[in-house]
Amino acid sequence: MKSFYDFNTDSPKERTERNKLYPELASFHIALREELSEEEYQQFYKAEKEISQRYMPQNQNPTHKWISA
Repeated sequence: MKSFYDFNTDSPKERTERNKLYPELASFHIALREELSEEEYQQFYKAEKEISQRYMPQNQNPTHKWISA
């Protein structure tokens, strides 16, 4: 599953999908954009995206392997 920050914000379709999956976070970001300057918001967004990528599982499509004893 994609994190909030993995969606392409330039695509209206992806933005709509993101907002449906993460309504509270989307509302938070809308309010934050109104409070911060564009530069401050972009710095915040970039930092949050980097943090989310660090904590997301690296292998999104794990390969199942049989383990024998």
